[in-house]
Amino acid sequence: MPADRVVALTPQRAADLGLRIGDTDLGLVAKADLETGAASRILLSIGVDDVDETLGRVEALGGSVRSGPNDMPWGQRVAHIQDPDGNPVNLTQPIPTR
Repeated sequence: MPADRVVALTPQRAADLGLRIGDTDLGLVAKADLETGAASRILLSIGVDDVDETLGRVEALGGSVRSGPNDMPWGQRVAHIQDPDGNPVNLTQPIPTR
């Protein structure tokens, strides 16, 4: 896989950026006029080494804890948070098999 790199997409505005990792692209767009409390269009799920430890740092970094952590039947420990902009984020870690 090629090294991770940030690449500019064909920008409509100067704030449009993209991240390419291997053959996967993620487009990022800054939107200053988004209404507070507007429904989220995405849910980001981030794999972490330790959900409980990460959850303990969320509020200090400007986010808020919504629920969790919970062990899910599909083998993940999951907590639900919001980032400082109000976007929903899942923190996940694999539950080790016994």
